[in-house]
Formats: sequence, C-alpha cells, structure tokens
Amino acid sequence: MILQNLASKKGKEVAGHNIQSWAKRKRRSGISSQDGILYYSTDRKTNKPLLEELAKEHVRDLANNQKAKKVARDIDKDFFMSILGSSATKREAKSYIQRFTPPKASAIPSKLMPTVTEPKPQNLINGVNLGGFYAPTSVKASPKFVQNPSKETIHVAGPELHVALVKIRAPQTLDDEVLHGIGKTLSQLGRLGLISVVVVDCNETQDGQPVPGWRDLAIQQGNRIVSAIDANADAGARLIDNIIGLSEKSDKPQCGSRTQTNAYVTFRKLLMTPLRRGVIPVVPSVGYTDVSQSTVPISACDTVLALAKELAGFPTETLPDEEPEEVKARLQSLRDEVSLDRLIILDPLGGIPTPDRPNGYHVFLNMEQEFEPAKENLVKKMHTADGENPLQAQGEEKHVSDLGMSNPFSKFVEMGLPNSQVVERISDSPTPENQNSSKQESWNHLQNLQLARTVLSILPPSSSALLTTPEEAANSGRQAPFQAGGVGTRRHRNPLIHNLLTDKPVFSSSLPIGRLGGKKVATSVEPLPLNASITPTTFAKHGMPITIFPNPKLAPWQPPVPGTPNLALTDSYIDLPRLVHLIEDSFGRKLDVKDYLNRVDGRMAGVIIAGEYEGGALLTWELPPNVVDDGSPESRARMVPYLDKFAVLKKSQGSGGVADAVFTSMVRDCFPNGVVWRSRSTNVVNKWYFERSRGTWKLPDAGWTMFWTTPDMDRQTFLDYDGVCRGIQPSWADNKAILD
Repeated sequence: MILQNLASKKGKEVAGHNIQSWAKRKRRSGISSQDGILYYSTDRKTNKPLLEELAKEHVRDLANNQKAKKVARDIDKDFFMSILGSSATKREAKSYIQRFTPPKASAIPSKLMPTVTEPKPQNLINGVNLGGFYAPTSVKASPKFVQNPSKETIHVAGPELHVALVKIRAPQTLDDEVLHGIGKTLSQLGRLGLISVVVVDCNETQDGQPVPGWRDLAIQQGNRIVSAIDANADAGARLIDNIIGLSEKSDKPQCGSRTQTNAYVTFRKLLMTPLRRGVIPVVPSVGYTDVSQSTVPISACDTVLALAKELAGFPTETLPDEEPEEVKARLQSLRDEVSLDRLIILDPLGGIPTPDRPNGYHVFLNMEQEFEPAKENLVKKMHTADGENPLQAQGEEKHVSDLGMSNPFSKFVEMGLPNSQVVERISDSPTPENQNSSKQESWNHLQNLQLARTVLSILPPSSSALLTTPEEAANSGRQAPFQAGGVGTRRHRNPLIHNLLTDKPVFSSSLPIGRLGGKKVATSVEPLPLNASITPTTFAKHGMPITIFPNPKLAPWQPPVPGTPNLALTDSYIDLPRLVHLIEDSFGRKLDVKDYLNRVDGRMAGVIIAGEYEGGALLTWELPPNVVDDGSPESRARMVPYLDKFAVLKKSQGSGGVADAVFTSMVRDCFPNGVVWRSRSTNVVNKWYFERSRGTWKLPDAGWTMFWTTPDMDRQTFLDYDGVCRGIQPSWADNKAILD
C-alpha cells in the first residue's frame, strides 16, 4: 500500500513536469497546418559561429586523415618499390623468408638456462609441522654446501633478434637530405626484420689529438641521425651515450688475437631494451673509464668491436668461481637472443679499392682468400703517397707482421722497418692537414678493411659486411630522371636492401665490367664513365680459401710438353672421391670415373677447389680436329684452353659466392687470355654463363651452346673452339647426353 501511494505521488509529479515542459516548448515553437499536416517550427536563434567552427574542425580532421593516409601510402610505395627493385630470385626470396620469419609460438624451442637452487626444508611430514622433533630447526634451516647442487631450468622468452651494426663515418659532412635518406633506409631494414645499431664516427683530430668540443660534436651528430630516423620510423631511434666502458687494467681478458680492445659494453640492458621495442640505438664514440670514471674519446672501430662482441655473446670477463657449464649455458642464452647478421660501413670513400677492376673497387671480397692482397695494395699506396719507391715499399712491407697489420683497434700498426722495431699508433697518425690526402684515404680504407675482417672473424660464416657510400645507402627506391639518350626510368637499387634480400652484392663479382656499361645522357653521345655509373660498394664475407693446382702465381699455365710431368686427378694432393662427389652432386648424375680419367689423362691444365670441395672447376688442354698431337710447338700453339667441368654443391648454389669465386679465379688467375666451354642449350645456367662470357654461339644440329671469354678472337680460333666443343664426348655412367 505504501509503495502504491508513493508511485501515485511520483507519477503526478512527473506528469506535472511533462505538462510544464510541453507548455514552455509550445510558447517557443509555432504550429501550422496545411492539407491536414502539422508543421512545427522554433523561435530559438542558432549559434552560427559555433556551427561554422565545428564544421571547419571536421573538415580539418578529414584533411589530416587524408594527408596521413597519403603519407602512409607513399611510405609503403617506397618500401615495396625498394623491395621490387632488389631483383631477388625465387630461391633468394625463399632463403630470406626462412632466415627472417620467426617460427610459430608452438614451434619456438625453449631456451634453457640452468640455475642453482637450494633444497627445500623437509619439516612438513604428511602436512603436519613437527618442528624440531626429528632435528633442531636451526640445523634444518642452515645453508648446506654440496658438491653438485641441483639445477632447474628457466625459460627465456622472445624470438631471436636480427641485428646490423652500422658505422657512419664523418656524418658532419653529410647534408640533411642524405641523412634523411639513410634514416629511411634503416627504417625499411627494420620493417624487413633487420634492426640496426648505429655507431657515430666523427673522426675529428688535430695533430693526432681530439679537437676541442669533440664530445659536443659527437652528441650533436648523433642527435641529427636520431632525428633523421625518427622522421621515417614509427618506433624511432634513441641516443645512448653511456654504455661503452674503457678498461684501464692491463690484465683485462681479451677474446682472440684479432679482437684486442679495451672497450666493452657496460650495461647490456640499455642496449637490448630499445632493440626489443624496435627502437634503433645510436651510439656515439664516447667511452667511460672504469677506474677514474672520466669521459674519453675512443675509436669508432673500438666501439663497433665492443658492440659486436657483446651482441655475438663473447664474454668480457668471467667470475673465477663460475662453473664452466654455467658459463657455457649463459653465453649460449646470450647468443640465442641476438643474431648479428650484418656489418654495414657507410664511408664517403665507398668500398675497398682494387687496381684489378676498371671501376676501381672490389665487388666481392672473400676475406679468407683476398684479404692479404687487398691489404698489401693499400699499404703499397700509402708508401707511394709518401714518395717512396714502390719496389722498396714492397720489400719493406714484408717486415710487417700479421699481428701488427691485423689490429688497428689495438691502436698500433708496425710500419715497414726490420724486426718491427717502430710502432705507430693509429691515434697518432697524421691527419689530412699535414699529410698527403691519398695516404689518408688509403689509411681509412685500411681501417675499414681491418674492421670488416675482425668482426667477420668472430661471427658465423653466414654473416657478411657491406661497405658503401652514404649517398648509395640513402637511395631508397629513388627513381632516376628520364634520359632520352638511354634507359633512365629504371629504379636505382639500394645496396643495403638488395643485400638483405639476396645476400649478394648489387651485381656479380664475376660479371665482366663491360656488361654493366655506362648510362648515356641526353646531351652526349658518349656514355658516362664506368666509375660514375657503378656503385662503389664492396660486399665481404669470411668466405673460403681457393686452392689452385698448379699455382698460377708461380708459373702461368702452359700446354703440356711431352716428357715432362703433368697434373693428374689421381695425384695425392687431390681428393678424388670428394671431387667425384662434388661433380655428381652438382650435376645430379653418376660419373663414369674410369672413362673420364682416361679421357683427361695427359690433358689436365689445372684444378680449382673452393673450400672443402664446395665448388670447383676442371680445366683441360684440347686439340682441335685434324691437328696432329705430336708435341710440336705448332701443335701446342693450337691447343684450346677448355673448361671441362664447373661444379658447385647443391647446398652452396645461389648463395655464399662460391660460383663467383671459382669463376673469377679461373678468368683472372688461370686463363686471363680466354677460355672456352659448352653447355646444353636447355641448361638453366646458360643465363649465368651468358652474362660472364664475351661471346656465345649455338652449335647447329648439336644441341650445344658455346661460350668464351677470349677478348680478341680471330676466325681460326673460332673454328678451333667450334671443333673442340663438337668433338668431346660425355663421360656419364648413364650414357645419356643430357645436361652435360
């Protein structure tokens, strides 16, 4: 009853309120009737300025959204055009996906790390606390020293990070546009799964000492790089200038003879936290001494090496009472956390120079095979810049030990005196103000070469180094302007993105320089010089040794002379079973070994072996038809240098540069005056052969395509090549003349 009265009272109040509201609304509005239809209107004045402001704000929001979408579309367009411009093959794209796509959550193996745990108290028996009935509590709770403590495992979460170390030399000489392009390229590498750690190398010295304000300069240039990356990346970059320590102790443990440096990473978390979030750390070359805690300038090479050792999982020091198994497990967990895949050096000088190529730069450096010749060439140029006799400099260079020349990071290099009595510090080396500019350039090249060699020596064989100019690194999908005199609409390949997707240089090292050519401009008939049209970029790997029998550096290969010993595949220094396996694995067919040995007996010119028989080439001297093999000078002069077998293991095909290394050794060291070979016209490798040959000829009614590298070939030589390629019979066990 009470509830009913309350509802009735409330209902009257609500009804009265509604009636009053309706009456007020009626006074403010007008009602008109037309054709039985009621029309309502109001006398309330509208706030036009407010409505106009709201409309303008709405239009601005729409415009900003459209502008943001357009910017996002442009970024995506540049990103995808950079990928498409890399010209990655299906095999290369598959390899990239396998390396950089993280496994599914269910397939990620657990990272295990052993930890020592104390045994739990056993005071609870059947759920009842018996106190000290069995033993005093103080004894039970006291710590126990056991010989083999129990271990349990903990799981380390997170996928493996793929990291690139990027050193930018002399950023103060680069304008904002180039730095912006570099920031865009680094952000694109991050989107492709390779996050960067940037090292700032200002390289400013005066009379061998750092210039005043060196730290402010390093911080300023670091902030410029951070701003350039922030303008192109969502996660952005962060300046970290307090993670490099410098040991003042002489007994600091080192990690190998090639990695001697006192610099180390003090706080790993300061480096890994931004990397885990996709933020690019920018590290200036500033160090802090561990004893006096003072700020000192350090070499950018030392900074790169300290970061490389930390990311590669090398310890700076170990505790004396730490168990070997615990050290092993701890280091393995660090190595499983990060994969250091690339060392990228952006230097205004570009890649490593060489006199062997018309463009003046190494395209691919097999460090295991070509490091010493490249180093000797740079040392010789430094001596020549000093006005010394090149022959004398070459003789003096023999006195420089490998330890002295392999460590610019340890701040000394022995320079050319007997018994290595004079030591010159890198920090005390002359600057461009008081020495020949050419010598300074050679010195910078030598530092880059040593840095690449040292970093690659502590990384897995799959890692690589790339040396190029900042301008080339800033070319992210840039489209060249149209040129009427040549092809000018093709996009310029970015060497960093191309290398990430293909694990190869921009163009093959075994490709003849004439195949690349120069671009023609609209106002000139002549093409641009090769050094102006070819990127000064060097791609380097730890690589593999190339063994050549006989050594062409001792004596050039010559046709066999009757009565003199000749190379045979059964010689003790040739592993014939592994060589046969290489040929059969590469061709996918069984070789008739006996028949093949009989055919090449007495005709072998040489054998080229890459690594542990991962690739190779067999070359012979062949006589054309109707030429008598009597050993006369006329007969020997008509002998044809012939590439009989060119093989690469299937697991090494398309990567690692094995084929390029073997082919380059053949045409540069063994047969610089030309060699000929044949391939089935349906062979899928013919495109690769065509790009590296000077000429081709499809043999009529034979099913063969003939290739040669001979520069100037006359009619008789061509006929001899044709006769040899037609007359050689295959030596396969299946007796099928396919894919020879």
